[in-house]
Amino acid sequence: MRKIVGILILSLANMSFAEDRFAAVEIKTQQLTDKIYMLIGAGGNIGVSKGSDGLLMIDDQFAPLAPKIKQALSKLGTELPAYLLNTHHHGDHTGGNAAFGADSLIIAHDNVRLRMVSGTPSAEKIALPVITFEKQARIHFNNEEIQLIHMPNGHTDGDSIVYFTTSNVVHMGDHYFKDRFPYVDLGAGGSVDGMADNIATALALIKDDTQVIPGHGPLANKDDLKRYLAMLNTTSAQIKSAIRKGDSLEAILENGLGSQWDTWGQGFINEESWIQTLYSSYKN
Repeated sequence: MRKIVGILILSLANMSFAEDRFAAVEIKTQQLTDKIYMLIGAGGNIGVSKGSDGLLMIDDQFAPLAPKIKQALSKLGTELPAYLLNTHHHGDHTGGNAAFGADSLIIAHDNVRLRMVSGTPSAEKIALPVITFEKQARIHFNNEEIQLIHMPNGHTDGDSIVYFTTSNVVHMGDHYFKDRFPYVDLGAGGSVDGMADNIATALALIKDDTQVIPGHGPLANKDDLKRYLAMLNTTSAQIKSAIRKGDSLEAILENGLGSQWDTWGQGFINEESWIQTLYSSYKN
C-alpha cells in the first residue's frame, strides 16, 4: 500500500512539475502566407494550413500545452484541425496527440506509429497515427497538394518533411535546427550522413524563395538551409579526418570544431554533444 501511495505522490509531483514548466509558455502565431502559419511555443514548431476546408496542423508540442495550442488555433477558425501530421515520434512534437486524436485524423510515417506503440510507456491508442505511409503521401486540402515525404535514417528512421506546393512553404521537422547543431537520435535509426543526404534532397525539391519552417528556431529560407548543410558536411569531414589520424575523443573535444561554429553550440545540442555524436557515428 505504501508503495502505491509513493507512486501516486511521485506521479502527482511530476504532473505539478510539468504544469509549472509550461505555465509561462505563450503560443505565438506567425503568418507566412495567406493560409500558412507557424506557431511557436515550447518544443517543435507547429505548421498550420487555414482555408475553406478547415485547419491542418503539423506537430503539437508537449501534452500540457494542448489547451494553449487549441486557443491559438481557435483564433484561426477552429481549435480542432481536420488533419494532424507528425513529422516524427519525439514527445515535443507528438505530446499533444491525445488531446487532438479524437477529432483530428493523425497521419505519419510507418515508423512513427511503430515507435510510439513500442515506447515506454506505450502511447495510448487515441494518440497514434491512424494513417501511415512508407515513402510519400499526398493530401489535397485548402486548394493545394500537401506532400509528406519520408526522409530515411536522418534525425530518426521515421521523419518526414511537409511541403505545401502552392504556398511554397516546407516544414522540415527536426531534420533542421536553424543555425544550431542538430540532435541525431542514433538509437532511433538516425544518422548524420543520412541527415545530410536528406537536407540535400530537400534543397533540390524546394525553390529559391521557399519559406522554411525548422523543427526548432525562427523561420528560415533556402540559403539558411544551405548553410546548415555546409555545417553538417564540414564538421563531419573534420571529425572523420581526426579519427583517421588516430585522435582520441578526448583530444577531439579539447581541440573543438573551431571558432566559426561557436554560435551553433548555444542551443539544445552544444559543441561537446555534437562532437560526441559525430565521433560515435564514424569511429567504427
